[in-house]
Amino acid sequence: MPDNATPEAQFDPRDRAQYADWATASIRYADLDPNGHVNNGAINEYFEDGRVRFRNARMAKFGDDILTGFAIARFAVDYHAPLGYPGAVDIGTVVKRIGRTSYVLGQGVFTDDTCIASAEVVTVYFNSDTGASQPLTGELRSVLEAAMIAGSDPN
Repeated sequence: MPDNATPEAQFDPRDRAQYADWATASIRYADLDPNGHVNNGAINEYFEDGRVRFRNARMAKFGDDILTGFAIARFAVDYHAPLGYPGAVDIGTVVKRIGRTSYVLGQGVFTDDTCIASAEVVTVYFNSDTGASQPLTGELRSVLEAAMIAGSDPN
């Protein structure tokens, strides 16, 4: 569980306006299940694309190895509507809470204004030499605070 240092503002994962960062992914034919719907594994990959885009866009100043030093402790998804082929999806990402050693992201996969799926992701910051969690740096905390849900209190 995250060590909640910041309270979570009201968050509606189906509202596009809630998200601070966006990525786009193409729906591939290979993403389909036997029923002709995009399968849950592919939707989960869209969430990953959104998180990678979020880190690359917001944390690039920390260097090329910014994708190391983070581990997902919890990934929970709600699927709201079927998704078909062909097309593209938009993946929204926002910081919901910031703790001492972790942060919680809210994510949504959208086609137009329809939320196909939403996720909550707890990410722990850790020391890659020891494998132990470590406190978020002030600089990292500032980057995360800039991507928080409107109305959240970063203190």
